[in-house]
Amino acid sequence: MQIFDLETFRATPLSRDPYEHLVIPSFVKADALEKINADYPKIEHAGSFPLDHLEFGPAFQAMIDALESEEFRKAFEDKFQLDLSKRPTTITVRGRCDTHDGKIHHDSASKIITVLLYINPAWDDSGGRLRVLRSRDSIEDLAAEAPAAGGALVAFLRSDHSWHGHLPFIGERRVIQFNWVTDNESQRFAIFRHRVSASVKQMLSFGKSSKEPRPVAPDRM
Repeated sequence: MQIFDLETFRATPLSRDPYEHLVIPSFVKADALEKINADYPKIEHAGSFPLDHLEFGPAFQAMIDALESEEFRKAFEDKFQLDLSKRPTTITVRGRCDTHDGKIHHDSASKIITVLLYINPAWDDSGGRLRVLRSRDSIEDLAAEAPAAGGALVAFLRSDHSWHGHLPFIGERRVIQFNWVTDNESQRFAIFRHRVSASVKQMLSFGKSSKEPRPVAPDRM
């Protein structure tokens, strides 16, 4: 199964306003997107989760393998004119969005390139759509706004002015974040930080569920 539309990726010019980025709707091919959504991990809390805290099916794993492939890396090397061959990578997964998400920021200095994949089948809300911003002062000062569904890709070269964010949204929002990072120490720190965050969320969830009655599951026969 071919997962990514790398032909369109290669043919799409890199925008440099206000920093190096590109937005490609339907980067994840439609037939692959349907299977990935069926195998997407169940995530009940906002925040980013590392892969080792999640359970998912084979189509989702195939997408992860494609992200880590040499073909994918070389396409990005050619597009951004960088040598990424010795750069480690990180992957985190989101399933829900909350009120604190979407605030204007730029990524940490340990990241080189950020790749975001929006796995939601459809999106009707004005919130939750990532915006490439010209400044940290206004969410309306945008150069581009990405679709939040349909396998859209947003990729950008991290810098001190690579501002981005989105209008508020609360609810399910499926996003994969893939990064090339500067070194192994940065990779280990990012993985450790997300593992700790995921563990805290799980403990809080367990504490809440132990105090509140659980709803009875419907008959699935």
